[in-house]
Amino acid sequence: MKRRTVYNWCRTILSCGALISATPAVPQQAGGFAGYAGYNSYGYPGMIDMPSAFSRPDGELSYTSSHFRNQTRNTLTFQISDRLSGSFRYALLYDVQPYLDGVISDYRFDRSFSVHYRLMDEDHRRPAVAIGLNDFLGTGLYSSEYVVASKSLSPTLRVTGGIGWGRLAGVGAFRNPLSVISDRFDTRPGRDGDNGGLVRTNNWFRGDAAFFGGIEWQATPKLRLIAEYSSDAYPHEDGSAFDRKSPINLGLNYAYRPHINVGLNYLYGSEIGVMATFGVNPKTPPAGAGQDKAPPPVVPRADLAKLGWTPEMLDTQAERINAALLNDGIRVHGLSVGQHSVTIEIENETYATMAQAVGRTARHLTGLAQPSVTHFVIVPMAAGMRGEAITLRRADMERLEFKADGSWASYTRARFDTVQQGLSPISGRYPKFEWDFKPYLSPSFFDPDAPLRADFGVELSGKYEPAPGLIFRGTMRKKLLGNLDESNRPSTSVLPHVRSDFNIYEREGDPALTELTGAYYFKPGKELYGRFTAGYLEQMYGGVSGELLWKPDNRRWALGVEVNHVRQRDFDQLFGFQDYEITTGHVSAYFDLGKGYRGQVDAGRYLAGDWGATLSLDREFRNGWKVGVFATFTDVSFDDFGEGSFDKGLRITVPLNWVSGQPSTDQYTTTIRPVTRDGGARLNVNGRLYDTVRGLQREDLRDGWGRFWR
Repeated sequence: MKRRTVYNWCRTILSCGALISATPAVPQQAGGFAGYAGYNSYGYPGMIDMPSAFSRPDGELSYTSSHFRNQTRNTLTFQISDRLSGSFRYALLYDVQPYLDGVISDYRFDRSFSVHYRLMDEDHRRPAVAIGLNDFLGTGLYSSEYVVASKSLSPTLRVTGGIGWGRLAGVGAFRNPLSVISDRFDTRPGRDGDNGGLVRTNNWFRGDAAFFGGIEWQATPKLRLIAEYSSDAYPHEDGSAFDRKSPINLGLNYAYRPHINVGLNYLYGSEIGVMATFGVNPKTPPAGAGQDKAPPPVVPRADLAKLGWTPEMLDTQAERINAALLNDGIRVHGLSVGQHSVTIEIENETYATMAQAVGRTARHLTGLAQPSVTHFVIVPMAAGMRGEAITLRRADMERLEFKADGSWASYTRARFDTVQQGLSPISGRYPKFEWDFKPYLSPSFFDPDAPLRADFGVELSGKYEPAPGLIFRGTMRKKLLGNLDESNRPSTSVLPHVRSDFNIYEREGDPALTELTGAYYFKPGKELYGRFTAGYLEQMYGGVSGELLWKPDNRRWALGVEVNHVRQRDFDQLFGFQDYEITTGHVSAYFDLGKGYRGQVDAGRYLAGDWGATLSLDREFRNGWKVGVFATFTDVSFDDFGEGSFDKGLRITVPLNWVSGQPSTDQYTTTIRPVTRDGGARLNVNGRLYDTVRGLQREDLRDGWGRFWR
């Protein structure tokens, strides 16, 4: 084992494990099979090297790192749905025989994607059945397909058998059984030295096939023993990276904690392998439902009337409402107190869901509004823009507080209306200045030269609001330690270097002014929202950006258009500019697909002047977690794009209140790209409209209404 390999493996496990393993995955993981698969050394559901037919718990996000002689694999896997999982793999290999460009590599970084889909569930008669694709989007080193079945013989014993193609047909191969359908399944086309990143559907389930299988025994609640027969001949590694002497693999897996698993394997009759998996499930926050302070009680009007209302109390009613809500982390924007109703505009500065802020506002009003008030009209706001007005009956607040179905009942009895005219801001709301000084972490995962780079430092930010909808922002960063600036990968792009010089920005921008903007938000029509932003928009570009969004009330879709004219900033990220400038923009369509899935299509002109479209799919959990994928295809050819062939990646958003249990609207977002190139590059603008306003409307309020009474 090479010293450098051991160092890389250990560093990757410690760094990525610390990021992802702060929370438990699922309790069932620690004992018995519970209908779930383990992870194999490739990081997707399986045994040791081979797949199995079971899946992981729905929503689980895991990081797996495995190593044996000259082979290190790092894999991020997300259980996209109950049946479907997707994996992104980053492998470091030494002494690899030619498989793409015809040369033997001292070492090679290889990036690939896999999907695993459970076709059939296990029952008392039949096994679970799954189908999978490996390296269907990459260089093809691990290219393979499989159909696999798994059956539990007892609560602690199960067997697996399957048939594989491609790399999984290297041992005991026989003619493809699909040849009875067509002779074209007999031949598996080779790869022709592309840049990677292409979907080669003409390879799928082609060529010879072979059987694989295995058996798993849950010896104790934490210890699992595994034996498998592998059909992988390691054609590019055997004889150079290691000596493969047998198709039999033996392993043990120990669940150190429900969310941490470690494994020790004896592989191919010659090598010892180790692996570790760190998992997290957005559905199981470490602090449970949270550690919010208790909400104010609902005060029945009969009890309130006993206090007696003097003229002085009526005169100070608005002042007391404002003070109470501000103390609860809710800012009052406008307030009108009438004889029978109270209308209030609120800005949520504390709670992860706007519905919780609405519920707390209504609770406060039951104890602060005069007994004659029968209705509360609550209007959520963001960036000076008003959402739908929510009318709640005071009697419903009193009746439903302790009902088992109180959340749903209160939602169905609420009335949602489009706001025709807003209230005047309360005295003291404007101007408003806020500042913050906090640490920041800026990671880079799985780039072509290193599995993990990151910078850690301090960030000073400020926000000034002189009038409704007018917001000035600024952010300055100073790095304290890190290695993002150590990337010396030269850009060979034939396109304008709109993103590929990112390492120069990291090297020369310390300290860096990452944002200095002025933005104006407005509503030009009933269901129209607008934004205009100017200044230093992001790390690499400054200029102007305008956006319009049509988001109809009570609809699952929205349409938007954005136009930007920007100029590339100097590498030191202070106040200077380079010569490159361009007009760019997109037409966007947003879709709520139901069950937490959201789709987005952006079509237009990108920063390098190329034209095309970006397709995105995100899964959003009600607690604020988001995991998504995106891919961009433009008129830049795959050869001109270079390594990776087209822009694609993963993005993950973690709400900080999920980690800490304390109420907060802050969140951390990171994007993982296999490689950063210039084709399909889009401007990064803070405060785009869709994410700013969608939490103000009925559909999103409904999704978070379960926290209305908290």
